[in-house]
Amino acid sequence: MTPELGNFALALACCLAAGQAVLPMVGAQRRDPRLMALAPALAIGQLLALLYSFACLVHSAIQDDFSVQNVAANSAVAKPLLYKITGVWGNHEGSVLLWALILGLCGGAVALFGRDLPSALRARVIAVLGGVSAGFQLFCLTTSNPFDRVWPAPMDGQGMNPLLQDPGLAFHPPILYTGYVGFAVPFAFAVAALIEGRVDASWGRWVRPWAVAAWCFLTCGIALGSWWSYYVLGWGGYWFWDPVENASLIPWLTGTALVHSAIVVEKREALKIWTVLLAIGTFSFSLSGTFLVRSGILNSVHAFANDPARGIFILGLLGLVIGGSLLLFAIRAPSLTAGGVFAPVSREGLLVLNNILLCSICAVVLTGTMYPPFMSLLFGKTISVGKPFFDATAAPMAIPLMVFMGLGPMMPWKRAQLWPVLRRLWWAGALTMVAFALMAWRVRDLLPLLAATCAVWVIAGSIADIAERIRLFRIPVGASWQRARMLPRAALGAALAHAGVGVSVLGLAAMSQAQHRIVEVHVGQTEMLAGDAWTLTDVRAAPGPNYTALIATIEVRHDGRLVTVLHPAKRTFASQNQTTTEVAIHTNLMSDLYGVLGDRHENGGETTYVLRLHYNPLAPWMWLGGLIMALGGVLSLSDRRMRVGAPRRAATAGLVATS
Repeated sequence: MTPELGNFALALACCLAAGQAVLPMVGAQRRDPRLMALAPALAIGQLLALLYSFACLVHSAIQDDFSVQNVAANSAVAKPLLYKITGVWGNHEGSVLLWALILGLCGGAVALFGRDLPSALRARVIAVLGGVSAGFQLFCLTTSNPFDRVWPAPMDGQGMNPLLQDPGLAFHPPILYTGYVGFAVPFAFAVAALIEGRVDASWGRWVRPWAVAAWCFLTCGIALGSWWSYYVLGWGGYWFWDPVENASLIPWLTGTALVHSAIVVEKREALKIWTVLLAIGTFSFSLSGTFLVRSGILNSVHAFANDPARGIFILGLLGLVIGGSLLLFAIRAPSLTAGGVFAPVSREGLLVLNNILLCSICAVVLTGTMYPPFMSLLFGKTISVGKPFFDATAAPMAIPLMVFMGLGPMMPWKRAQLWPVLRRLWWAGALTMVAFALMAWRVRDLLPLLAATCAVWVIAGSIADIAERIRLFRIPVGASWQRARMLPRAALGAALAHAGVGVSVLGLAAMSQAQHRIVEVHVGQTEMLAGDAWTLTDVRAAPGPNYTALIATIEVRHDGRLVTVLHPAKRTFASQNQTTTEVAIHTNLMSDLYGVLGDRHENGGETTYVLRLHYNPLAPWMWLGGLIMALGGVLSLSDRRMRVGAPRRAATAGLVATS
């Protein structure tokens, strides 16, 4: 009975979403306050129905209701409780329902926290979100229903993909989806602004918190996925330029550009049309990533489905949402009033350069990702575009981007003189040159050297920005402290996020100096790597809740002193007839010692084991930087000016459409 209730709740949510898409939009066009007032109630009602539907699916998984096809295909009696719950979204059908739920949460959030918005704008924003929600819920009901029954019901389920039975990947999808779906709110604001024919400073102030929140979640989701690849897949890497990985990076790049351009709209009422286009483009890329993962076009360890019917449905939804919004943009964008004028050498000018470089990198990644499937589709040729292409094309554009990141926060608005800014950054430049000299002695490859140098420049520039704001060492320390306490949290958050970029890039550059060996050893044999002695001391079998494991013990010593003991393992899942690796990592935040247990061989009565050993300098900094970036965004969101107090619209400002 529970699955039927969940299915009914999903159908009810779809009906409410359809009403949410139509009634408030009609009310806004007719200036009917009664219809516009329905928007929050419909959004909250849809959210409650989706929450109940999702809870029914989780309940079915916990209760091992194998009459539900989704549970039978992705769960098992022996599966731990945590993974029974998180396995709900570790498959195509459950992940679509989760996507719909998060979209409902976004609509509910606008309904609850958008009380200060003009009633017509609020109604249009919620209506656009309702239309997108209705499309995804219809997709869930027709081609991807997680409540479909199977008869006769099996006694036990097939279990989930063992690679997904991991805490990191258990929470990676909800965080990543929240980032994807979160950009639906700026998208809805953009469409509403186009319908209304009005973008001004108030609009920029309203959009920016939603864009920053989505960007924070997407940053955490990408970082968590990269970390999972690093410590679960066992190949020692962190980013493979996999097409599905790229599908998350593309909206992150345009979302970063959106966050910065929204600042210009808010502060200077410039870049209005460009910011609206970025809001549409970022959510469009999020939807496109969903199509790629679920259409069967891309083969990836991250891909959920290989069903053309589902791909055709999503393609139709993409055409409606993306095509419709771009058509609206083409028709209505010329009616938007022009914004403020600024000199090329100004903070606005550097933010424009920031946008150009971010979107150029996005174009490179998009081209490299989509070129192989298009070549296969059009000409039947199979080609591969991998790390060498992306390193050679995207990385060189990231270097000037980081140079401008160090300069941007110090530049005045509207018009600036470059020399005074450089004088205030003299010590940051000196520190960067010292770092360059020290690193050039150890790093011979040019690109990692330049990347690491620019990373130091970005971190130093972020510190210099705060030091300049509090006039450090130019006034008494107590006075500087008082100024620091009065600094806007948004300024502190921006500096922290920029510093996080520098920390991540330092980690990426240092990984170019990583060392690794693949060795075949017997128990008691020692191998050397990075000045450390790695000794395989024991290999034993151990049972797990739904697997059997082979666990190795590796002692790592430096000059005879025990540094750590690693326990890499191989797990065999009998129900799926699949074996996975469990990486062992010892970190001191400055480097990782990384061990992987490979195959077992019998050689003339002697048993040997293949080991993959890695020494990865500054590896934790890659994900630490991502965490710092996200914390910077959260700190910015905690600034009360980001959440309330948007400037009131003047009655004569902008151009209001009559249709």
